[in-house]
Amino acid sequence: MNVADAMTPREDVVTVELPGTRDDVLEYIQERGFSSVPVVKQTDDGEEYRGLVSREELIERPDEDQLAVLMRDVPTVTADTSVVDAAHLMIDAGTRRVPVVDGELEGIFTVTDVVHAIARGEVELEATAGDVATEDVNTTYDGTPLPVAEREIFYANVPYAVCLDDEGRMNGILTEVDIIEVARVVEGEDDTGDSVAGQDDEWMWEGIKAIGKRYIPTRNVELPAEPVSTFMSEDLVTVSKRKPGVEIAQAMITEDIEQIPLVAGDELVGIVRDIDLLEAL
Repeated sequence: MNVADAMTPREDVVTVELPGTRDDVLEYIQERGFSSVPVVKQTDDGEEYRGLVSREELIERPDEDQLAVLMRDVPTVTADTSVVDAAHLMIDAGTRRVPVVDGELEGIFTVTDVVHAIARGEVELEATAGDVATEDVNTTYDGTPLPVAEREIFYANVPYAVCLDDEGRMNGILTEVDIIEVARVVEGEDDTGDSVAGQDDEWMWEGIKAIGKRYIPTRNVELPAEPVSTFMSEDLVTVSKRKPGVEIAQAMITEDIEQIPLVAGDELVGIVRDIDLLEAL
């Protein structure tokens, strides 16, 4: 199976154009749940693909407004690349989507496209949940303020946190999507201290005078300070170690989720992420 059989074709791909601003991307990521959006530029020779802007860049670089600076380069594939090869490329590059480019942007191929192919049996996956699950699970207390939980997710370098109650029992999950949905960019000013007059005698350090304050405009991402329990998803889907990989993929598509906790009885013992399925191909 090739990328052409699973990708989103160009006519259905949402893009943003240069020159543009972060607000052009934020609308799509917040309202449609995209992990990233391709950036294109119109030239005399037609449309040119330039890069991707992801939800991570929007959160981590609040002071930057220009798409040209926010976007990043990721590897590209062609329509005749095999789905398995494209899946391995995404894993190696640490990206959830790769542009399909052959002179121009022809489409987008994503982790979710691979999961769809697995769920439909178009790509063979023999592994079970126990084979692919990660034992190291990122967790947070459900009473943690959301800004703190966001930092925990950032430092753990994963897109989720399993939420625990007062007794340490799993009772929800918080994802990057939940965070970006309530993120708000706010404008402000930073005090740079006293500004100074010019030199007025032969000794510069004697001639410098404070004449007032200077301020520079700032932009910051603001998150509500309410506890994680306000924003987490409580209706958890879980799997056991014997659950076949194809059924995990089907559950991810049906529930529109990217990770599923692995349990033994009522105990949390691991996590299965969609990229874990790709790694098992």
